[in-house]
Amino acid sequence: MQHTLDQLFATHCAPALAGVAPANLISLRRRDFPHLEEELRKYHRAFARRGVCFHTLCSCANHELILVYRPQMMVQTLKREGVEEMLTPCGYDLTQSVEEILAHLGQRVRQGGSFPHEIGVFLGYPVEDVVGFMEHKGQNFKLCGPWKVYGDVEAAKVCFARIQKVSQKIRERMDQGNTLFQVFAVA
Repeated sequence: MQHTLDQLFATHCAPALAGVAPANLISLRRRDFPHLEEELRKYHRAFARRGVCFHTLCSCANHELILVYRPQMMVQTLKREGVEEMLTPCGYDLTQSVEEILAHLGQRVRQGGSFPHEIGVFLGYPVEDVVGFMEHKGQNFKLCGPWKVYGDVEAAKVCFARIQKVSQKIRERMDQGNTLFQVFAVA
């Protein structure tokens, strides 16, 4: 069964749409959405009023990798302790605008090879968990949920519960027949 774009955004991007995460990432198959660029423009226009952007990080013949993000939250996310030390060696210039920084992230995604694991910082994951994931190659974590936890398990549990709650509420509204535009009153 093919899911609608609304369903996929609701499933994979609810935390960013609802404002409990700075960003979420979703990969969409082009063959499932032949008018994807046009549809993304509609989402971007509608959700911009709610402080949400839809940014294509990477586009190829088969897929679009979309970052759904909140620019104001992203600015704060990039100011967290340890972020500059992590991102600067990867070529990021945190004095640039969020859009320029995300353009660099897109370049790193498109370079191929291994996926740039620093993307976890942009998604709002704790820096110690992103560093732990990179150092342990995704192994030896303390807890696994929306991300793998290497640091503060209790704080992660609280965050995971908040993500689960908001995602469930959005899915319930969608199950009642609402569109994503209606759920967020952007229609």
